Amino acid sequence: MTAHIVAMGGGGFATSHLGAPTNLDRYLVELTGKASPKVCFVPTASADDPQYINKFLVAYGTLGIRPIVLTLWTDAANAVARIQEADLVLVGNGATVNMLALWKAHGVGKAIKKRYEAGDVVLAGTSAGGNAWFEGSVTDSFGDFRAWRGGLGLVKGSFCSHFNSEDGRVGVYTDAIASGDLPGGYAADDGAGVHFVDGTFAGCVAEARGQRVFSIQPSDLPSTSGVVAEQLTVEVL
Repeated sequence: MTAHIVAMGGGGFATSHLGAPTNLDRYLVELTGKASPKVCFVPTASADDPQYINKFLVAYGTLGIRPIVLTLWTDAANAVARIQEADLVLVGNGATVNMLALWKAHGVGKAIKKRYEAGDVVLAGTSAGGNAWFEGSVTDSFGDFRAWRGGLGLVKGSFCSHFNSEDGRVGVYTDAIASGDLPGGYAADDGAGVHFVDGTFAGCVAEARGQRVFSIQPSDLPSTSGVVAEQLTVEVL
């Protein structure tokens, strides 16, 4: 049974005009293959921000889905158990390190891995919600940008979000790969994402033209400054 992961640099309903769902949001729902999928929104990285939750409910309410919201500040045990019902687990943006720490305390990571192993599911997210699936990422959870070896490791390698929109993030990511602090991986602009099927790279998608995804890998060639970057082909949705 197929399991999808879509890691997005940014974008989606949270940053769209008037909070409307974007083609990325529609793409995630369509990947489930269900007429009325259960979508579990996980806003842990934003401290379960009620305004963010409301934006999700309004945006995805137009897409014919059945919503579930996983909140760890109230009724955590029942909320975590409902992950197993989800056709799409959508993880929001915010503080990556704080999110993963809370997930570990409440068993969210284990529950998501169990759901992923069962298959027939889509795991997705923007920013922190993209970082979650990898072995490492670049985060500003500590204040400054830095490499961090964390995440669920469902996809091998590392991830860098907001590649086109936050000064300093690019240099930290490439330096970390060159030094070995992070394994090679993918960097995505806001509005773009990288898609994996059963753990294998399957392509890249974007909301609009010009939004990019790169594969960035370590290199020992003197002319490469420690990394080699390849801009990947992106399907505009």
